Parts: sequence; structure tokens; C-alpha cells
Amino acid sequence: MKLRSPAGLAGLALALLLAAPAVAAPVTVDLRIEGPTQTLFEGPVTTDVRPFAFTGDPTSHQCDGTTTGGTSPQPVPTRGAAIVAASLAAPFSIAGTWHAQFGASFTQIAGESVAFDPNTNRFLAEYKNGGFAAAGACADPIQTGDDVLFAFADGTEPLLELSGPAQAPPSVPVTVRVTDAATQAPIAGAAVGGQVTGADGTATVGPFTTRGNNDLKASKTGAIRSNRLRVCVTSGSDGNCGTVVPDTTAPTAAVAGIRNGQKFSRKRAPRELKGSVSADPSGLWAVKIRLTRKLGKTCWYFSGSKEAFLKRTCGKQYAFKVGDREEWTYLLPSRLPRGRYVLDVYGIDNAFNKGTPKRVTFRVR
Repeated sequence: MKLRSPAGLAGLALALLLAAPAVAAPVTVDLRIEGPTQTLFEGPVTTDVRPFAFTGDPTSHQCDGTTTGGTSPQPVPTRGAAIVAASLAAPFSIAGTWHAQFGASFTQIAGESVAFDPNTNRFLAEYKNGGFAAAGACADPIQTGDDVLFAFADGTEPLLELSGPAQAPPSVPVTVRVTDAATQAPIAGAAVGGQVTGADGTATVGPFTTRGNNDLKASKTGAIRSNRLRVCVTSGSDGNCGTVVPDTTAPTAAVAGIRNGQKFSRKRAPRELKGSVSADPSGLWAVKIRLTRKLGKTCWYFSGSKEAFLKRTCGKQYAFKVGDREEWTYLLPSRLPRGRYVLDVYGIDNAFNKGTPKRVTFRVR
């Protein structure tokens, strides 16, 4: 009986390991399919090396970058593998014909015809990372992070690329930009979000009224529709967009109709008090005012519950709630009598941040 030494066994194992074919790791790409009238699929797809088969066709084909014009020395994931993986996961149907030399030729995706149109010379053109793909779907290797596009086109159209912010505050417009994916040159005249891009490729869209995800696409006659730009609208503290940012900022207040240091005659003394409080991500819990009067050495404060001035020791301060809206008003029972007045206004939001009082002083003679 012949015995092998441990060193010999280790050497044999290493030789077998080196001789074994490498196994490609799964990759994740961004796959998009643009049909003649709409986007048929858009999203991330993970695939490994896999055979290609049209929906319902029992015949499968090698689709690993080593055949149909592929030059990979070993099997790798391809664009063809990605579209098959997406069709099974979504799901949607794919139909077409298989050519031994060129691979898959598509005639239908998700029920929409993408067959060659002799009147426009359009077909399901294939792109990778913004450039027209020279190799077929089963011959072209893909890597994690690649942009893979199948689009009904003649192959000469510019490919629109849409960029902009991933998040936006409620009721605030955002600026987006449309460029040529191949050259990054700005695209003018593209429609996006109800607006049209200018010479610099930008457009201001919104403001958005729906919190959460808002999807935008750019389009232009003679060009291929853009990628989806998803703008998530959030105040940062409302729980949308997967983020919760504590609200630590208090609302600010303003007084309207009375200037600091202003003097009024008794006849024109204020009766309606009004002003505003800034919008707040958490919403307003209360708007409060404090009104005090001093004449000589005597002081009063206005009681909201009794709707009257009550005599109190000077320096005592009492505030009362007049509402929970950004615009506030309060009608006094009558015009103010003679005296020196101090009016303070402040807001408290639903996170219970109390704003710094806005103060105006004035006199009634």
C-alpha cells in the first residue's frame, strides 16, 4: 500500500483548486426596460450565471458571455441573465426568437410589442452604462452597479438622464436636471414634472403635496425616456423616507398692524390683534399671546378666559391661547384705553418647542 505524505496531499489539493473553473459571484444591476409607450420595468435585479429562456419556452440557451459572440474566458452573469431574472421575479413575459450566432431577439415584453418596426427602424435596442451595447444580451458581461437598459429605439436617439435631490421638504419646489447619458450635455425642451427644461437642462418642479415617494421621469420627442428620479418628501420628523429627525426648532412669531413704539389716539387704538407664526415640521400646537397695560403705577393683564383686563402686581405675566394656525387674530371686546402696552406672541409646536416671544410695545393716548 502506497502512502502519501501530508505535503503531497496539500500540493494535490492546491493543484485541483487551481484547475477547477472559477464560479462567478452574483451581481446586482439597475435594469430598465422602456417600451414604445411606457416604462415596462425599472429596478435593481440580482442574478448569477443562468441559462436564457423565453417565457413558456421549454428550450433554454447558454447565456454566460462565452457564446453568441461573447469573449469571456469563463461563464459570467450577462444582460440576458438579468432580464430573465427580472421577468421571473416581477413577473412579466418575454417573447422572441433565438439565433445561434447572435442570441436573443425580442418581439414582446410584458405584453407590449417590441418587434422590429420597418417604418421607423425601431427595435428593442440594448445599452449598458449609457452607451449602445455592441454585443448581444447573452454575450455582454455585467458587474454590480451597472446600468442596463433595453429600449424600443433605432439606436441613434439620445438617452435622457434625470438627476435631482433624493429628498425635499413639503411645499418646496426642487430643481432637476436632464442630460444626455452618453455625453452629460444638458438637454433642453425635455418634459418633466409638468415643466420643460431650459437651455441648461434644468427645470423647477413641484412643490409636492404628497409626502413620501414622488416619482419623476423626463421625456422628449426623438429621445429615450429617462431613468426614474424618486424624490421623497418629508419634514424629517414625520417618519416618511425611513428617517425620523427630532424636531428641535421652535416656530417664530410676528405681529401685524402694530409697530414697536407706535402711538395711537384713543379713537384709533387697536381692537383686533393679529399676526402670523411660521410653519413647523411638527405642526403648531398653540399660538399664545400676552397683553399687559400700565398706567401710572398701576398694571393690568388681559385675561383670555374672562375677556377683560384684570389688575395685577406689575411684572406678573399671563399668556393665553388664541389658536393653532399660522395666521392668528384676536378681537378685543373694545378698543384699548389709555396706557402703555406690551404685546408678546409666541408659538409652541407639537414637539413642544416654545418659540421666543415676539414683543411690541405701544401707547394709547
